[in-house]
Amino acid sequence: MNRLCSWAFRPVDIAPLVFFRIFFGVMMAYHIWSMKRDHWVQYFYIDPEFHFSYPGWSWIHPWPGDGMHLHFTVLLVAALGISLGLFYRLSTLTFFLGYSFVFLLEKSLYQNHCYLICLISGIMFCIPAHRACSLDQLIWRRPATQVLPQWTLWLLKLQIAIPYFYGGLAKLNYDWLFTQPIGMWIGRRAEVPVLGPLMSTDWAPWFFAYGGLLFDLLIVPALLWRRTRLAAYLVSVGFHLTNHILWDIGIFPWFMIGATLIFFPPEYFRKLAHLPRLNINAQTLSPRSRWTQPLTVCLLLLYVSWQLIFPFRHLLYPGNVSWNEEGHHFAWHMMLREKDVGIRFYAYDPVSRQRGLIKVEEFLNSRQLSRMGKDPDMVLEFIHHVRDHYRERRNTELEIYVLNIASLNGRKPQLLMDPRVNYAAIDRVWTHQPWVIPLEEPLRKESWNVPLDRWESVLNLDIPPEMQLVRAR
Repeated sequence: MNRLCSWAFRPVDIAPLVFFRIFFGVMMAYHIWSMKRDHWVQYFYIDPEFHFSYPGWSWIHPWPGDGMHLHFTVLLVAALGISLGLFYRLSTLTFFLGYSFVFLLEKSLYQNHCYLICLISGIMFCIPAHRACSLDQLIWRRPATQVLPQWTLWLLKLQIAIPYFYGGLAKLNYDWLFTQPIGMWIGRRAEVPVLGPLMSTDWAPWFFAYGGLLFDLLIVPALLWRRTRLAAYLVSVGFHLTNHILWDIGIFPWFMIGATLIFFPPEYFRKLAHLPRLNINAQTLSPRSRWTQPLTVCLLLLYVSWQLIFPFRHLLYPGNVSWNEEGHHFAWHMMLREKDVGIRFYAYDPVSRQRGLIKVEEFLNSRQLSRMGKDPDMVLEFIHHVRDHYRERRNTELEIYVLNIASLNGRKPQLLMDPRVNYAAIDRVWTHQPWVIPLEEPLRKESWNVPLDRWESVLNLDIPPEMQLVRAR
């Protein structure tokens, strides 16, 4: 513990943390503003009558009235406060809680970089990056702090490094090593400016698959080593710019281009700001009480352990995580699956003995529709919503069955969920769902290209007669 405390509280130049505070605040302000500009607030958080939730977080609901618009305005002000170092602690706490609320509010909008933003905003609250070049320093007339404990910088580096390295580990799977789904995606990018002509070559899928794998696994060690740092960063910039051109992934490429600069030594940031180099050996930290440092180190160890272990929780579930989605979220599984889905919901009233199809579009928006069928847990939550809807408005206890046919990474489609199960009577649990049918179809050399509306006519699926009857009408 003494050695850990000695390492964690060794003085380090505050310059990289000040840069990251300003950069993070500006990027978050743009991120929130663009969500307001593109009418995300209204379309995704106010208009839908139903929101998909993460297990254990279904108690979170949107603010009534114009509350969500006000919520995003507060987030925008908090982001600017972070960048300016104005009421820094309040700004970071407000942004962390407010953005996490938005993130947890709608599961269908999950993106890994949004999860990363939640984590980094929480870390920023713990890091006193406002003790130099901030409005707080000017307002309260406090002298600038030149150094902070070393753990503040390395915790931020670790959090930036984890998506890279764990994204590479996730690519060490059968499909990716055989260039799927990346091979299908780049084949559709022939019209992309500059890179388009390269997409149709035979070697392009292998280059992108193995190039992406090696980049994710090696970029962090290369950034940490002084001799390869600059070259590694230039490769990183090229990687993220390529992602920006090829894929629609929001602010993530630009955010990572700036955030990865944190791996450069502090003197780089001082040169950039035309500040004199700091003599770290002459700097000391203010003494703390005996128990503060060990407590801080223990909390850091708990957080780091959680970040390193939690992404592997999918190994506790049987089957292919890209198929059953159990443990997929919060694990840095990026660009690993393309899942085409055909789904229908069948309702049966045991009292009147009437059957019918549920009109899903009456309950969900386009984003929710595109994501729901791929995730059995989301399908189950939606069924519970429909069950409760008819229970409350028509005093009817429906049985609800699902015909969910899916194709993973160009495989021949198969049933994803057991069509004979009444899902209205199934509870949502944290453990493995036995009604998810295991993936049996092998990866194909040529991707499945039969149109969705012909799947049932060409596939030999074990579909219950009552579903066939409804289909035949």
